[in-house]
Amino acid sequence: MDQIQLNKGGKMQESTDKDECVYQGDEGTHSFYKGGDVILGGLFPLHYSPVSAVQSFQSKPEPTDYIFSPRALRWMQTMIFAVAEINQRQDLLPNLSLGYHIRDSCDDIPVSIENSLLLVNGQPDKTRGSGCANAIREPSPVIVGDAASGISMAVLRTLGSFNIPLVSYFASCACLSSKKEFPTFMRTMPSDEFQIKALAKLVHYFQWTWVGVIGVESDYANFAIQLFLKETARYNVCPAYVHFYPVTLTTKAVQELMNAIKASTATVILNFSGESELQTILRECRKQNITHLQWIASEAWATSQALWNEFHDLLEGTLGFAIRKGEIPNLGGYLREMSASNAQTSHFLAEFWEETFNCRINGSVNTHVHEKEAQNKEACSGKESLDNVYSTFTDVSQLRVSYNVYKAVHLIAHALHDMSTCIPGQGPFENGTCGSLNPLLPWQLISYMKRTNFTILGEFVHFDENGDPIASYDLMNWQVSSDGLLQLVKVGFYDASLKEDSDLVINESLIRWQRDNKAQVSMCSKSCLPGSRKARRKGQPICCFDCIPCAEGEISNQTDSNDCLRCSRETWPNQARDKCIPKAIEYLSFQEPLGIVLLTVSSFGACLTTAVLCVFMIYRNTPVVRGNNMELSFLLLMFLCACFLISLTFIGKPTDWLCQIRFTAFGVSFALCIACILAKTVVVLMAFKATLPGSDVIKWFGPIQQRFSVIVCALVQVFICIIWLITKPPSAAYTTEFLSPTIIVECKVGSEIGFWCALGYIGLLACMCFLIAFLARKLPDNFNEAKFITFSMLIFFAVWITFIPVYVSTHGKYMVAVHVFAILASAFGLLLCIFAPKCYVVLLRPEKNSKKHMMKK
Repeated sequence: MDQIQLNKGGKMQESTDKDECVYQGDEGTHSFYKGGDVILGGLFPLHYSPVSAVQSFQSKPEPTDYIFSPRALRWMQTMIFAVAEINQRQDLLPNLSLGYHIRDSCDDIPVSIENSLLLVNGQPDKTRGSGCANAIREPSPVIVGDAASGISMAVLRTLGSFNIPLVSYFASCACLSSKKEFPTFMRTMPSDEFQIKALAKLVHYFQWTWVGVIGVESDYANFAIQLFLKETARYNVCPAYVHFYPVTLTTKAVQELMNAIKASTATVILNFSGESELQTILRECRKQNITHLQWIASEAWATSQALWNEFHDLLEGTLGFAIRKGEIPNLGGYLREMSASNAQTSHFLAEFWEETFNCRINGSVNTHVHEKEAQNKEACSGKESLDNVYSTFTDVSQLRVSYNVYKAVHLIAHALHDMSTCIPGQGPFENGTCGSLNPLLPWQLISYMKRTNFTILGEFVHFDENGDPIASYDLMNWQVSSDGLLQLVKVGFYDASLKEDSDLVINESLIRWQRDNKAQVSMCSKSCLPGSRKARRKGQPICCFDCIPCAEGEISNQTDSNDCLRCSRETWPNQARDKCIPKAIEYLSFQEPLGIVLLTVSSFGACLTTAVLCVFMIYRNTPVVRGNNMELSFLLLMFLCACFLISLTFIGKPTDWLCQIRFTAFGVSFALCIACILAKTVVVLMAFKATLPGSDVIKWFGPIQQRFSVIVCALVQVFICIIWLITKPPSAAYTTEFLSPTIIVECKVGSEIGFWCALGYIGLLACMCFLIAFLARKLPDNFNEAKFITFSMLIFFAVWITFIPVYVSTHGKYMVAVHVFAILASAFGLLLCIFAPKCYVVLLRPEKNSKKHMMKK
């Protein structure tokens, strides 16, 4: 340890081999000073206050109860260690010696500004001792500090006019990267811009979409929270609340924060502040039994041992990004060398010693506010050893900020080395001039510092154009060790130099959570499962939504989908609506019940018609058969049988050739049937006219003419069908435009005109047949069958008039079924109405099957 002795009255002297000089500081202010060719300034928050007093700036501030920080003392001692180490090296600054002037910033802006001015003014101090003839504190051309971003900004604005460089080891606010506003600022601490990216990815990784964000009213928290909200918007993470609390935490301010926390359903809370502000908040959380929170730590308190000692029950499981850890050789031994004898040489060391061992050093120079408490303590024995107790001061297992301090001192040393070894003509300034060491100009030093890069402890240290180092963080998890102490476990890392999709790595198996060892769930709304989509709630953040099932024909295959995707025309959603599957092929098949029924009815109709034909063949010489135009009856029965069989072509998977056969055969067969009936009706009418005296009309409508009329009527339909087939024939089509889980394979008629012409021609023949039969219905004799034909035509019209609107309004296999039903119904109507009475007479009433009976009027 550097031998810096302080007497009982608070006068400091630096021991050397020859003489000693004691520094008499102002009341309440303490500093470390060691001379050298270049004096490095240092600002460290060796004391802090959990609740700052409100300053009126109109009177001298009241004394504040400050708490001593062993952690900050380690940072300070690391700077002293680094200076001593560099002074012993021959390869770095061999012809220059470094000194230091370190002061306590008390984590307070007014104190920091005051002490920073004392560091750079170079004024003599009250000194006494044999070596004080030339005791003048040299001005510091560069300052290492401060820890807080807000304090660093205040110091920079104060010293900016003097171009004094400030190298911070812990100030992370992204706002400090502005070279226009802070041209003399550099840091060994990564910018918050990278930390915020890491934090945003962290909450996204654990699917915490509903996060409370709080921070102290400072530039550090303001900039950090703005960046966090902007970055998390990329991942659809919403702030449940954003709350700033003042540095001076009044009862009202604390209660407002507690109300915001309790009113929210968020269980994850991210805090941007230092440990001093957070202590008051955590005390109130414990008082109000708010113990369910998952805390996310900013780097400002991610490794704070002081918070754990008091609030381990609240902070267990905390996650936070800590700056890169380093291992500084021999630093641990250097820190443990302190003893009671050299602890009394400094206010800071004495205070630390007395608080650590709860004793009073004889002749202590500790003039801190705790002096009254220390007067009641027993005297230190002198045998106390730091090897026998745990202390944050000597804990070198998590050297993060200390490592940054170490790098900051080496940055300045390497910049000075580059200045001292600069060759005239190759310098960085105008005409290749080099920087001046005597006198040392701060603006030249900052220019060299920005160009400096070096390797330290295996790490290559370099800076970007903003004076920021390359960001690298360790993800730390706060766990309790077997002895109840804080165990900071590295469970991942973030490296900004890696690709964006691989810069964050997390090992979940190493994480210990606070409750049931499970990660908290923090969502405004539960995730929407695949098969549904999010619907935002009006007037609420994007993270608050309802889950709505996807509409017909749409799917979502991801959790929390904003929109559902429509399946292609050939696919359809599965039952869960999370995947599109090929549509089922739908057509009227022989295997389904409807197809089987129609097949059975068609076969029965064909068989029945064949049976009637057989009956007529057997009884072809009887009066009933002969008297009803036997030849036309045989033709009609064959054509009716064809109609029944043609209905089978409508069942089964359609193909182009089957569709063409289906429609043309239907049109021609029915045209033949109606043509036969028309011929029979005309024959009936002509037969009665032939009985009139002098009439020879029957010779014009004999068997030849009857056959010819049937052929001509059929040829007209054939001609229509040929034109239909030539212009736009029927074809098989896969219909997918309907919102249905099936692809409908159906026969498209091709030419609508052709289809309706063929159907209309059948209707025209039927109308002619009905008209003639209606006129002949009351002709005498049992021989007359016009009334049966009239009734059959009425059934035929009823079937097809009903068929047309139903056919037009249906689709798919049901449209085909309607068509088949119309064919079967009309065919059965013709068969039964025309031939059932004759079969009844032939088979059941043979006594009526005589010429005498048939000739009765």
